Amino acid sequence: MKLMFLGADHEVTGSCHYIEACGKSILLDCGMEQGRDTYENQEIPVAAGRIEVTIADREEWFRYQLEYTDADGNTWRSYDPYSFSPTLSEFDRHLFGAGTHYEIYEKMGGRLMTHEGARGAAFSVWAPNAKAVSVIGDFNNWDARRSPMRRLGESGIWELFLPAAAEGDKYKFHVTQCDGRVVDKTDPYGVYAEVRPNNASVLYPLKRYKWKDRRWMTARRKYDFKTAPMNIYEVHLGSWKRAEGDRFLTYTELAEQLIPYVKEMGYTHIEMLPVEEHPFDGSWGYQVTGYYAPTSRYGSPDEFKQFVDACHQNGISVILDWVPAHFPKDDFALARFDGTALYEHQDPRLGEHIQWGTYIFNYGRKEVANFLLANALYWMDIFHIDGLRVDAVASLLRLDFCKEEGQWLPNVYGGSENLEAIEFLKHMNSVIAEREPGALMIAEDSTAWPGVTKKVDEGGLGFSLKWNMGWMNDFLSYIKLDPIYRKYHQNKLTFGMAYHYAENFVLVLSHDEVVHGKLSLINRMKGSYEQKFEQLRLLFAYQLAHPGKKLNFMGNEFGQFIEWDFKKPLDWFLLDYPAHAAMQEFSCALNWFYRGTPALHREDEGWQGFRWLSADDCENSVIAFARTNGSDTVAAVFNFLPREHSAYRLNIGALADRHRLLYSRQGWARVRFCRYS
Repeated sequence: MKLMFLGADHEVTGSCHYIEACGKSILLDCGMEQGRDTYENQEIPVAAGRIEVTIADREEWFRYQLEYTDADGNTWRSYDPYSFSPTLSEFDRHLFGAGTHYEIYEKMGGRLMTHEGARGAAFSVWAPNAKAVSVIGDFNNWDARRSPMRRLGESGIWELFLPAAAEGDKYKFHVTQCDGRVVDKTDPYGVYAEVRPNNASVLYPLKRYKWKDRRWMTARRKYDFKTAPMNIYEVHLGSWKRAEGDRFLTYTELAEQLIPYVKEMGYTHIEMLPVEEHPFDGSWGYQVTGYYAPTSRYGSPDEFKQFVDACHQNGISVILDWVPAHFPKDDFALARFDGTALYEHQDPRLGEHIQWGTYIFNYGRKEVANFLLANALYWMDIFHIDGLRVDAVASLLRLDFCKEEGQWLPNVYGGSENLEAIEFLKHMNSVIAEREPGALMIAEDSTAWPGVTKKVDEGGLGFSLKWNMGWMNDFLSYIKLDPIYRKYHQNKLTFGMAYHYAENFVLVLSHDEVVHGKLSLINRMKGSYEQKFEQLRLLFAYQLAHPGKKLNFMGNEFGQFIEWDFKKPLDWFLLDYPAHAAMQEFSCALNWFYRGTPALHREDEGWQGFRWLSADDCENSVIAFARTNGSDTVAAVFNFLPREHSAYRLNIGALADRHRLLYSRQGWARVRFCRYS
């Protein structure tokens, strides 16, 4: 291309240009010079008859088509992208800059749409420090010269509408960074991506799927988790089961197989390890590169919606593991997006998780906070997700999380609290509570930070629930002890009630407890093969009876013997062995007993719903307590020794015949439900 300035190019609107491109001679005369007319136009460098296209002054924005001919002689016509007005309004840009554009996912990224009468796709990307940005893809033969984007003022947003783009087209942003380095970036707001190891974004309609769960979504707005049973089945979609040839099950196949299993087993919720797009299988989804894209490993976004829809139609809530604490350093994704630390902090003492090899989001930057907050809402709005389990909240709260002296910077007051992240969490939880009532926000927090589940206007962080990591660690460390030593550690069973009412808790037996040499749950148990199963039944029964909501990782329910391995499916063949089949049947019976017993879930968070019957019988390693909701009462008695206590007496006070007794009999042999008399 040859470009010559003929006139007053000091004022863009007054410019007159001569262009030679693709063998054509083009004259562009805007004819609207601003200010005093002090410049004289130069002569046109060719005879007037050679000008094939003249674009002259027009008072109104007008539409025109260009005819293109490539090097092979192929010719086509298309609207000039630059004849279309921007798809982001000034108000959109204002809200984004203020961090309060809660539907920014409808404006940013690659979006199929009809704009000013033409069908195509609008592309928008935030890269305020880039020297130039082009959109490249199937629609322009991945040629960065063909679709340079225009910058929208001081917003830092680059934008362009391409009428040639269509569904299924792959694309990236070709970013000339502030230091001149050129990098092809995947779309931060992309809703679909190529199957790894490829990483281009894919144009896909955001709202085409026809949902069938209106009744569910209406009821969700009135959902009260505090009184409802909550028994969560935590699952990694890629390793629950595999198809023939070791292929991942698709979202459609998971809907056909996983949902009936969860429903039959009596679980109330499915919690999925992250399904946001990620390049490395070994991260289990926790190193996200596509926050707005359900992973293409298992199918398309609409197929994922179909999976969620099927869950709702079967009475199952869906929780998604969400990772706002950090992101990977992959060059094609968010890292150093425009050549600067855009989404992260420049200073590694603020911007890096050293032990994870990842970057930390800059929560104080409004556009970054908006990116994350809108993403949380996006999964609830577009995909009807019922709740988010927020990963690694402890790392958000503390600037010194897993860092040595000199590896972190204090806040403005000299403390270690991450004030910007705390404000982000409060803002996010407040907005979600207002816009998505009934949706769950669950904090994975291993600290004693106060008020995690207290409302924001009461001084808390505003989460619905918090993982009870203390209960989990105490209980698992107790259960793996040789029984002769358990009498010295009775407090590990009772201490959890000392702080239980400080937060709304979920009692978790999660994926983190069956990996990295920790052994599977059943393999932690002491004793013979039979005794391992006896103890596992005791473990599950104690978790179920104890106040708090419940979570169990896949495979635990039937006694998976080896540690979880993301590279292969669970050992379902174990169900051919009677002990494992019986374990699964027991888990199922226990789950349904929990759901059908109001005393075990309606007063989880109220002190009036729990009473110790025996907490200090260390010599016999017996624990007993009562659960009630006023109209229904259950006594729970547990024997943690491998021997029977004959004629054991327990004062259960006012408990009458109508009350039920849940107990373990003959050591770890079994747990049975019966009428008390």
